[in-house]
Amino acid sequence: MYYTRTIEPTIRKINDTFPILIVTGPRQVGKTTLLTNMAGMDRKIVSLDNPTIRAFAKNDPELFIQRYSPPVMIDEVQYAPELFDYIKIYADREKHCGDFWLTGSQTFRMMKHVTESLAGRAGIVQMLGLSNDEIRGIHFSPFHVDILELTQRMTQVSPMTLSEIFGRIFRGSMPRLYENPDVDQAQYYESYIETYLSRDIKDLSQVADETAFLNFMSVVAARTATNVNYEALANEVGISAPTAKHWLSILVSSGIVALIQPYSNNALKRVIKAPRMYFLDTGLCAHLTRWSSAETLEAGAMGGEFFETWVVSEIYKSYLNAGQKPPLYFYRDSNKKEIDLIIYQDGVITPIEIKKNSAPKNAVKNFSVLNPIEQAPDENAVFSGTTHLKVKVGTGAVICMPADLIPVDKKNWYIPAWLI
Repeated sequence: MYYTRTIEPTIRKINDTFPILIVTGPRQVGKTTLLTNMAGMDRKIVSLDNPTIRAFAKNDPELFIQRYSPPVMIDEVQYAPELFDYIKIYADREKHCGDFWLTGSQTFRMMKHVTESLAGRAGIVQMLGLSNDEIRGIHFSPFHVDILELTQRMTQVSPMTLSEIFGRIFRGSMPRLYENPDVDQAQYYESYIETYLSRDIKDLSQVADETAFLNFMSVVAARTATNVNYEALANEVGISAPTAKHWLSILVSSGIVALIQPYSNNALKRVIKAPRMYFLDTGLCAHLTRWSSAETLEAGAMGGEFFETWVVSEIYKSYLNAGQKPPLYFYRDSNKKEIDLIIYQDGVITPIEIKKNSAPKNAVKNFSVLNPIEQAPDENAVFSGTTHLKVKVGTGAVICMPADLIPVDKKNWYIPAWLI
């Protein structure tokens, strides 16, 4: 069964405006399946997973481009970095949009060559696993706290119970697990981890001990939805803090983990600067942390963290699928006041709390920490290196499990998690 992906219009737009399309993302999220489905009859498809073809590409890249002339899709292109210079030469000479489609799972390795050889010539999209909407066969725009739009969504989707959501959380987002429900989930994720370690991590000189790296992955999974503490991660695994920082960067560049940066503003004081980390596939996260079922996960000590991780990952995907960098941040200060998620876009800050119960009380109490932003002069606004931006606090949200869209007060709403 093929699941139509929300990212397809983004890919078509890049195909029509750039000579080179690059689709990155973790293994087995459906990159090859998607592009093969979109390729049409004229486009050649070649995979460098094949060792004979890989050797051909590495040993004679110029002849390889002649043999597999555009339009062509080259899968796992990071295995033959020798191709990039010749792809550049061809694209500069022919100046034809859509000639090359390139995919790669080893993003940390591939993007170095892309930056060096293909800058300005390639449109790049990051692809993750199936979103909840894709599994349900619907395709929405990136998530915003727009009550009118969310009211319209209510007519298009069926409500989900908390048990159904945790079933989705436990299953994860890998297409294979939905295309064939008979696949054993535990065996699938064991194989996935083994492939990731043996093919993506083994060749990295910075990772000498695969067992320690697997242990590190498990420790990060157990800390999903928490602020990064490199010393604590290092102590649990028995490595140095710089090594922990580097290994986490590998998980981020692999598309396994997302780091959400803290929101900062001159009008706000004592803001914690450490980013917050989230696993982007909750099924892999549950496997690494040894939860045996959706029911035990929902009732367990990490139920709230997994619910938050799933909500953040769904919102994160909604922006990637539109070809946009997710404008997501969070807030925490030295007084331990937190806002789980902040969407900052077009000069508007949207505060969001995430709770797995139906109508949490006092959920918006910390939103008041943002009041100084609107009261401060424009020149105090500082965000991601930009200055002199007027910042407005928009409609806030508590993403939880109510039966309907319900106002909390004049400026904030309860939003069902199955609407995101």
